[in-house]
Amino acid sequence: MLPDTFTKRLRAYRKLKNMTQYELASALGVSVAIIGSLERGTRDPSEIQIQQLTAVLQVSRLELGVEYDTHVKELGGLL
Repeated sequence: MLPDTFTKRLRAYRKLKNMTQYELASALGVSVAIIGSLERGTRDPSEIQIQQLTAVLQVSRLELGVEYDTHVKELGGLL
């Protein structure tokens, strides 16, 4: 699981952009339930979702509280 920092920052940056969970979900092509789960910390984002979040919210991975090696397991440990 990602640190609590991610969940707090995700919510804060979404609100800073005056976006609802519905609007962010639509921009990412996911359900509102997924955004809610990400903000509560009950679900980790995929690498693609992290890239989409940084693009939509116009923030860096580090600003979101995501380190670059967080999802190495998704790459089969190739890195």
